[in-house]
Amino acid sequence: MEILSSRTILRPRDYAAALEFYGRQLGLAVAREYAAGTVFFAGQSLIEIAAHGRDDVDQTFQGALWLQVRDVYECEAELTRDGVPIVREAREEPWGLHELWIEDPDGVPIVLVQIPAEHPLRRDLRKPSGSDQT
Repeated sequence: MEILSSRTILRPRDYAAALEFYGRQLGLAVAREYAAGTVFFAGQSLIEIAAHGRDDVDQTFQGALWLQVRDVYECEAELTRDGVPIVREAREEPWGLHELWIEDPDGVPIVLVQIPAEHPLRRDLRKPSGSDQT
């Protein structure tokens, strides 16, 4: 199987509130719009806010959106200034990432993550090419 692209599709209770949150409050740029939805750029991924496909069953999203940012503390100040409620303040986690937790209008958890330069996620762990070592 070859995956060519991906996106997260959210079906919010209140479409307009979700557009306001992802578009204005988080400042995500619109990738495309169609009659029943809006797709936002989110780094190397896409987040689609769909105004269709939601039934009357109370759906709950069991995951979280993980969005990498350059400076999580700057994001916290910006979000606070814009009136976005902070679920958990920005701080360094025991695993070395700096995380800030917020949620969208439907309660979908969003983790804003800053990866420090010295963190293993930022290092190239591949062996140098031409290396005899296995």
